[in-house]
Amino acid sequence: MIAVIDYDMGNVGSILNMLRKIGAPAKLTSDPNDLNTANGLILPGVGAFDQGVRNLQAKDLLGPLEECVFGRKIPILGICLGMQLLTKNSEEGNLPGLGWIDAQTRKFKFSGESNRLRIPQMGWNYITPRRPSTTTSPTLSNRLFAESGPDSKFYFVHSYHVDCADQNDVLATASYGNEFHAAIGRGNIAGTQFHPEKSLRYGLQLMRSFVNCVTMSEKPA
Repeated sequence: MIAVIDYDMGNVGSILNMLRKIGAPAKLTSDPNDLNTANGLILPGVGAFDQGVRNLQAKDLLGPLEECVFGRKIPILGICLGMQLLTKNSEEGNLPGLGWIDAQTRKFKFSGESNRLRIPQMGWNYITPRRPSTTTSPTLSNRLFAESGPDSKFYFVHSYHVDCADQNDVLATASYGNEFHAAIGRGNIAGTQFHPEKSLRYGLQLMRSFVNCVTMSEKPA
């Protein structure tokens, strides 16, 4: 079962619908017992960084999530704000993020001709995978784009972008004025700035890779 984490930050209906389309059992939950029995986790999110942190704290989810991700090595996918929360901090707020990836979340800053670009970036954009993906590795960061083609494009809505300290944690880049890190990951942790659940067949391919990784990572009780 894939647990879609409910912490009151955004509409998750599209994520659940896509998982149903793939045939993956999923549940929207904030119950630590559900997280304990899950084989995969999705941390969605739309909204402000600090509010996301506060909501996770208010629901007492930080400890259970860390146990799942670092204790049990459960694959977790952060989406949009969910990816930004994986970083150490954000220029949008003052609270520390989860810090699971050595990265900061920064506001778009443009100069020259790029000053004409609107913030937020809203719409479709092509991505360039940085790390060769494989269908044989059970590690999420190695297989997130395993089913994505060379011209994959995804739907973005964001004013902030993630900047990784370690380039090995960059799974894919995109360009909006400047190149930015569109997907990040390490081991069983991955995140996408774009919304796969709104990205039609491209998002379906990526979510299928996530589900396949979850299946490969399952261990008998």
